Amino acid sequence: MAFWEVLVRLLVATFCGGAIGIERGKKNRPAGFRTYILVCVGASLTMILSAYMAQMDAIWRGVAETLVRSDVSRFGAQVINGIGFLGAGTIIITGNQQVKGMTTAAGLWASACMGLAIGAGFYIGALVGCVLIIATTALFSKLEALILSRSRNINLYVEFENTDDLTKIMELLREKSVRIYDVEFIKAKHSDSNCPAAVLSLQLPKKTSHAVTVTALAAIETIRTIEEL
Repeated sequence: MAFWEVLVRLLVATFCGGAIGIERGKKNRPAGFRTYILVCVGASLTMILSAYMAQMDAIWRGVAETLVRSDVSRFGAQVINGIGFLGAGTIIITGNQQVKGMTTAAGLWASACMGLAIGAGFYIGALVGCVLIIATTALFSKLEALILSRSRNINLYVEFENTDDLTKIMELLREKSVRIYDVEFIKAKHSDSNCPAAVLSLQLPKKTSHAVTVTALAAIETIRTIEEL
């Protein structure tokens, strides 16, 4: 493989990985600009190495058939498996029992796949994949937020003055025909607060907005903090 071809593939990997990383970095995600570049370039270099070793194997053995029999994807398969460890490091569970970082982990995995495609010289597939990955992380987030805002299922984080206040909250929810799936007591988010806190998993009636439910609960005087998760 010529030097310019290796250089072009790694530069394309740098550009595509950086383009995705910039969008993630703007949202203060655990993995950003440099992380995505490193993942994509590393995956691309691994695929180039696989092709190089397959070619060299044929030369060393002097048998043309070896080039056909060589499995040039074996290194790429290890990249796909290994990226799971890096992706797992971006996934965290917050104090509100929320899982954060799934999109970032999936983006890293997709970036590695894109790097493998670039390393193999499949530029069209890699560039189309890059555009789709950026569109998914940047543009589809608004569509996802719209879908979630219209969902009947909702999780609320609530801080109140004492545990007896939870009874008032549940009574109000039942009056509004809200189904209560689960109530989990957790530590209050604010370190200086000794108030009890809970995460409520609810199902709202049809055509009832999230804002209406949150506003109704916020009217209870003993509630200190309420927010949708």
